[in-house]
Amino acid sequence: MDINFNKNEDHNRLLASELRQKLSKVALGGGEKRIAKLHTKGKMTARERIEYLLDDNSETLEIGAFVGEDMYKEYGGCPSGGVVVVIGYIHKKQCIVVANDATVKAGAWFPATAKKNLRAQEIAMENHLPIIYLVDSAGAFLPMQDEVFPDKEHFGRIFRNNARMSSMGITQISAIMGSCVAGGAYLPIMSDEAIIVDKTASIFLAGSYLVKAAIGEEIDNETLGGATTHCEISGVTDYKAKDDKDALDKIKNIISKIGAPDNAGFDRIEAVLPKEQEDEIFGLLPSARNKPYDVLPIIERLVDNSDFEQYKEDYGKTILTGYARIDGWAVGIVANQRLVSKNAKGELQVGGVIYSEAADKAARFIANCNQKKIPLVFLQDVTGFMVGSKSEHGGIIKDGAKMVSAMANSVVPKFTVVMGNSYGAGNYAMCGKAYDPRLIVAWPSAELAVMGGAQAAKVLLQIEKASLTSKGEVLTTEKEAELFQKIKKRYDKQISPYYAAARLWTDAIINPLETRKYISMGIEAANHNPITERYNLGVMQV
Repeated sequence: MDINFNKNEDHNRLLASELRQKLSKVALGGGEKRIAKLHTKGKMTARERIEYLLDDNSETLEIGAFVGEDMYKEYGGCPSGGVVVVIGYIHKKQCIVVANDATVKAGAWFPATAKKNLRAQEIAMENHLPIIYLVDSAGAFLPMQDEVFPDKEHFGRIFRNNARMSSMGITQISAIMGSCVAGGAYLPIMSDEAIIVDKTASIFLAGSYLVKAAIGEEIDNETLGGATTHCEISGVTDYKAKDDKDALDKIKNIISKIGAPDNAGFDRIEAVLPKEQEDEIFGLLPSARNKPYDVLPIIERLVDNSDFEQYKEDYGKTILTGYARIDGWAVGIVANQRLVSKNAKGELQVGGVIYSEAADKAARFIANCNQKKIPLVFLQDVTGFMVGSKSEHGGIIKDGAKMVSAMANSVVPKFTVVMGNSYGAGNYAMCGKAYDPRLIVAWPSAELAVMGGAQAAKVLLQIEKASLTSKGEVLTTEKEAELFQKIKKRYDKQISPYYAAARLWTDAIINPLETRKYISMGIEAANHNPITERYNLGVMQV
């Protein structure tokens, strides 16, 4: 190992350490005082409920842990979007669990909360996973009601999805474990089965204060919508639980009796660990995003037995394509190659840039994987497509469109890992969020933006200079440098993986050593839903 390996390793391990610290902070939700207050009421926290519900010592994937990060500061923040979403196992059956965090504004719905709930439902619908809702919410966050209520992707879409999932035969189970008011009351009752915790939970369209104001009736919340009312009088709920654990035990019992799901038939054999040392990824991945490196050794540390069978190895070298296995599952890998290489004409090609030959190769490989029913894994470290007269005259737009079309029309499940750069149209071609990957995760080294920070800052600086010049202002060299740094600092914040994760552009930021687990559990989830569509590239210029 050389000095660069050691420097890279120190840098990337530090990023992984920062990730662990941030996750520890996020896990506290609204803070230790609010957690203690919840415990005094005899209630468990959202994360405690999920931990109790899932099988002991089983693998889990958390979705959207950083949603809301550094957002809504004027309202005191909204850690994890006020809701915890985890894919895990109950009686060895893979499920997705959605739990309101009552320590964050009493579980009220911010815009990010709605977006995260919809993402959880999307995962359930795409993969036919049973979904469990642990409801403890004060309803819409009223100061931001205009951003959660009326639009297509707002609060109401949740209930539309409840109805759609029911028609699709996807199991939905709800436990009302605290407040459940107004429109939010429809979510648990549109589930297949609903459990309510006695004395600590209630559900109604309007609480006692609103009832008094609206029709003059005086009634307490327990009589209005408590467990006894809904289990014995209205028949709205199906089971009464004495406490949180009893409610969760009832969910376990129901899930244990669900029949086996249909199978998509993705190929899996006994898993083998990579032959190469996995944690060497930290030293192989450069500390700077503009440095070239060979992605093949990284692939060899992600795949079973470090075996990667390359497709068109000597053609279109700025993208590597090939077959491998991850935790036993057969996968097709499409990865950006960051080495400078030469094409057949002896021309140098910049690493991380997609050229016509690479786009053509990737499109052909994606079609092959669809024909063979092999899930696709995209490893992103891309700065975009090649520009300039030679590329334009060679038809880069056409070849790029062919790759995007092949990827967008893929019917096998797609999984995306943003390892480094994810810029511009390169993000799209390599299966960014807009192209429906079943899961999209980022390493702490990731950057997502239209272009890199330095380049964007230079462009924005020129625009700012032109604006100031038009007003008769003259920038000194010192002021220009100061303005450049100010612009770059702002832009660099926006390209951070945490900025992306806060807005759910990615499902998670993960330690690179968790990559195999995320892809394996993701394919296992996808295997619940048989492929019924045929792969068709559509009509386009080829």
